[in-house]
Amino acid sequence: MKVMIRKDAAGSLSAYVPKKDLEEPIVAMEKTQMWGGQVTLANGWRLELPDLAADTRLPVTVEARRLEDA
Repeated sequence: MKVMIRKDAAGSLSAYVPKKDLEEPIVAMEKTQMWGGQVTLANGWRLELPDLAADTRLPVTVEARRLEDA
């Protein structure tokens, strides 16, 4: 699914899913630089993000995969 990752003025990261009209803060990241790992949104969704360069400029739209809850 297409997901836009952006950072607000305070430096907080959020994810916007246009197809669901959903915007949620990113509350946890598997990797410190985020890309190529999993992130957890405030609503509990887990997304697997593509492997991008650490210096990728935000906002950016990526193809992410939603992971099912275990």
